[in-house]
Amino acid sequence: MSRAEYLTRKFGAADGGGIYERVSAAGDSVGLAFEFGKIARQPNTLKAHALVEAAAEFEIQPQMKEALMRAYFCDGADLTSDAALVEIAAQAGMDTDTARAAIAAGDALDTAKQQDAELRQLGISGVPFFIFNRKIGVSGAQTPENLLAAMEQAQAA
Repeated sequence: MSRAEYLTRKFGAADGGGIYERVSAAGDSVGLAFEFGKIARQPNTLKAHALVEAAAEFEIQPQMKEALMRAYFCDGADLTSDAALVEIAAQAGMDTDTARAAIAAGDALDTAKQQDAELRQLGISGVPFFIFNRKIGVSGAQTPENLLAAMEQAQAA
């Protein structure tokens, strides 16, 4: 769906109800320039998650996650486009044939689908979502202090 429609459904306003300002300020503080105006579509990220899963075999998961996030939030890449996903995967260090296979079918896509189903069954439908020690769940962008408190609570439980 369009990004504006998604934001209206989720936050009640096509501009996200001020969420962009807070996130942009946080990004600016660490030298990261978000370009939310470039995002036209809210994608189904199942194939992107399949790329992250496939990247584990090549020990490039952090690079893949970074490449996907930068492409989407800074460049406005359409993560529903197989061609865009393959290009992003190549930037992260994955062979293009491997990337095409990961998003077409196979173990990586099956694992991403299974993980998605399991999380939805638990009632988790958005990101970020943190689970600490399999005991404490925290939804949404949080301050470091809130995350630390949740970690300490999970450790004590």
